[in-house]
Amino acid sequence: MSDRAENAETVDGSDLPRDPELAPGICAEDYRAALRRHPAGVTIVTLDSGSGPVGFTASSFSSVSLDPPLVSFNIANTSSSIEALHSADSLVIHLLGEHQQHLAQRFSRSADQRFTDESLWARLDTGEPVLHGTPSWLRVIVDQLIPVGDHTLVIGLVTRVHAEADDDSASAPLLYHEGRYYRPTPLGSANNGN
Repeated sequence: MSDRAENAETVDGSDLPRDPELAPGICAEDYRAALRRHPAGVTIVTLDSGSGPVGFTASSFSSVSLDPPLVSFNIANTSSSIEALHSADSLVIHLLGEHQQHLAQRFSRSADQRFTDESLWARLDTGEPVLHGTPSWLRVIVDQLIPVGDHTLVIGLVTRVHAEADDDSASAPLLYHEGRYYRPTPLGSANNGN
């Protein structure tokens, strides 16, 4: 049997390749362009590597389950943080407010610059780095690491939740859309005339 036949599934009598590189009519550029049009909330994931803090910006955060409380995000297998993540037992996911765009940009840059300003973060009593001024954050135990294509899907069990009581900081999450940062505007608001 050929490699192509071994990597195919039969759906409605047709053979469809499992390998995305073989998917007819889809190129990486078209796929990225389509996904850029879908806005996403911006998060920063932090953890302790044993030799220092590690963190990165992620926009793939999602709630998975209420009972038990599970969340997920993806990380590229080429990320400078992937090795530390594979060794981590726990981490913190920060749900950024629009006032934290500077942090989203900082944690998207070179890894050696992310924690250089010690006024921006502290450690939890459990050791994970936590960023000051974040409207909401979740401490999670790493439950599963699942290889998926060129990324790893991380499933985490939420063990602690922090939410700021200040309505102003909680009311404006940071969004990422078409390569830029945004804050949401409610539909029907005075700003759009509805």
